[in-house]
Amino acid sequence: MNVSPIQLADEGFVHEFEKMLSGSGALRAPIDVEITEGMLLENTASTFRKLNTIRNMGAHIAIDDFGTGYSSLRYLAHLPIDALKIDRSFVSMMADEADNTAIVSSVIALAHSFDLEVVAEGVETVEQRKLLALLRCDQMQGFLYSPAVDRNGVAELLVAESNAATHRNRTLFTGDQTDVIFPERRHRSARTRR
Repeated sequence: MNVSPIQLADEGFVHEFEKMLSGSGALRAPIDVEITEGMLLENTASTFRKLNTIRNMGAHIAIDDFGTGYSSLRYLAHLPIDALKIDRSFVSMMADEADNTAIVSSVIALAHSFDLEVVAEGVETVEQRKLLALLRCDQMQGFLYSPAVDRNGVAELLVAESNAATHRNRTLFTGDQTDVIFPERRHRSARTRR
């Protein structure tokens, strides 16, 4: 779920989020809440408090489009986040430009050093998937896996994802070739974020 700066700035945001959760029944899987890195620089005390609260409700917090905005790397050590999402602009040019591969590799290493998951956005080719797997990217999303879907297709994808989540390793079959994607990284439990 993408959260806009206006939504996060709203004092009723946490209450509305809690209402949404209770209206959907017990959570079977955590809800991913995505924010942009620029949102973290505005009213940081209030933002951190709200993110901590919804994270304590079971939400996973991800910084979307990481690397495209202004951010302070100092905040990564203290943010109540679970994942960084690498922007598609870096992923799309990885195979063609060594600088983009270096950026992606660095973001993955940085995120893992803070025990965060890394999601690559905009994965469209097998070559991108293989390179990201070699760089030890935790998760990937993009047209290689699924085109955009309407409301009816979302339920079908959620059921498929729920079934896949019961397996530690994911194996993707492409033609007559099998590629093993690294298992999801352990959930952070050793460190408490502020």
